[in-house]
Amino acid sequence: MVIFEDFTDLKSAIGRDFGFTDYVTVTQEMINSFATATLDHQWIHTDIERAKTTPYGGTIAHGFLTLSLVSKFLEDLMQVKSMTIGVNYGLNKVRFMRVVPSGVRVRMSAVLLNVEDYTQSGVKATLKTVLEIENSVKPVCVAEWMILLFDKV
Repeated sequence: MVIFEDFTDLKSAIGRDFGFTDYVTVTQEMINSFATATLDHQWIHTDIERAKTTPYGGTIAHGFLTLSLVSKFLEDLMQVKSMTIGVNYGLNKVRFMRVVPSGVRVRMSAVLLNVEDYTQSGVKATLKTVLEIENSVKPVCVAEWMILLFDKV
């Protein structure tokens, strides 16, 4: 994990590659919980028997479940000590290059693309995030993600 003292320190790291997180296993329980939370019960995610008949051979994670892991993974990659809160600002570009089958392990790498002042007490950071499956060369998801970070609320 890379630790920054404050936003000035973070700004000095524009262009920095934070490397990779540890892997997280995407379980069927996680997929089912996501389906419940988002009301997206499309059978390819939740019907194990029916999903076995597809080209994927089983259930797959929702694309947005995969994308939602970027928040968890970023906390594993970097910390700004002076920050009190961080919130999503948006996504410039997201691509899902392949599916994430239930039971596989996923990790993320990130590069800090930009940091700009947002308010007197905050910055907007833009990161390129790449999620990949263990033992696979092709990414599962690439996203340019913007987050707001504040040191005072």
